[in-house]
Amino acid sequence: MKTLSFNHSGKFKIVQFTDLHLQNGELEDEKTITLMEKILDKEKPDLAVLTGDTIRALHCIDPKKAFSLAVGPMENRRIPWAAVFGNHDDEGAVSKEDLMNLQKGYLHCYSRPGSKNVTGVGNYDIPIYQQDGSLSFILYFLDSGSIASGTIGGYDWIKRNQIEWYEHKSRNYSFLNKKPLPSLAFFHIPLPEFNDLWDYHVTYGNKFEPVGCPKVNSGLFSAMVERQDVKGIFVGHDHINDFCGDYFGIRLAYGRATGFNTYGKEGYPRGARIIELLDNTFRTWIRLEDGSVIENQIIHHPQGNSDENRYVEVQ
Repeated sequence: MKTLSFNHSGKFKIVQFTDLHLQNGELEDEKTITLMEKILDKEKPDLAVLTGDTIRALHCIDPKKAFSLAVGPMENRRIPWAAVFGNHDDEGAVSKEDLMNLQKGYLHCYSRPGSKNVTGVGNYDIPIYQQDGSLSFILYFLDSGSIASGTIGGYDWIKRNQIEWYEHKSRNYSFLNKKPLPSLAFFHIPLPEFNDLWDYHVTYGNKFEPVGCPKVNSGLFSAMVERQDVKGIFVGHDHINDFCGDYFGIRLAYGRATGFNTYGKEGYPRGARIIELLDNTFRTWIRLEDGSVIENQIIHHPQGNSDENRYVEVQ
């Protein structure tokens, strides 16, 4: 597997696809793949990331075939890609282990199963290097689970041993770099802090459904604040939310839902979030299915006082 590096212009571009919900190659699936192909051809990313619910396994005749359909646009273009699992990927007869083994067989896949001693499948990191070979950014990928077990109900939360895994990795990278190394994190289910961000801080973008976060806050966000390395957290799960904003120095951001074979909202087109790394920071925008770009997202003020006529470029 080749190392991933900034280009000669000093940039590294990521396309985040989320909630494809591919099934059996229906017309909606064909539209999803066409959208992915158009965005990849327009943006020409250095890495594509699938942030969960890549397939709706319970409705798939062949879940592995559906997952293979999802990665075709990247494989055909020789674009590196990585994925995390959502709450629908391993429904029915297919397991996360099955899907991870499938991914490992692709030439341009950077997904890894991670340690068997850590909860979930697909807790791993990808280092990004500068042209001179020095470490520049770290990308963390976490399995955010599915449905909470026991009587608590709701969605699962990232477990303590996963947080400890991240902290261990972060300390090691900081030791090598002599200071915290700028990082991003990708997983499927949003953290409870996404609610706090929307309710009490200025955000940019839309919230058309409740934040589908766990009832339990297991402390991942606090750990990342303490480690002072993660600059952005990118999630999916909620198909008609795309807001983002800064929360204690970390940009919390939804991707833009990509899949047509699932619920959406009239007048809210599918697309993808684009993330461009720039030395020790990043900028982000949204690319829509018609090829247009949203760089200036609507400002939402706390307590729901959105200014419908004011927009801001999200850096």
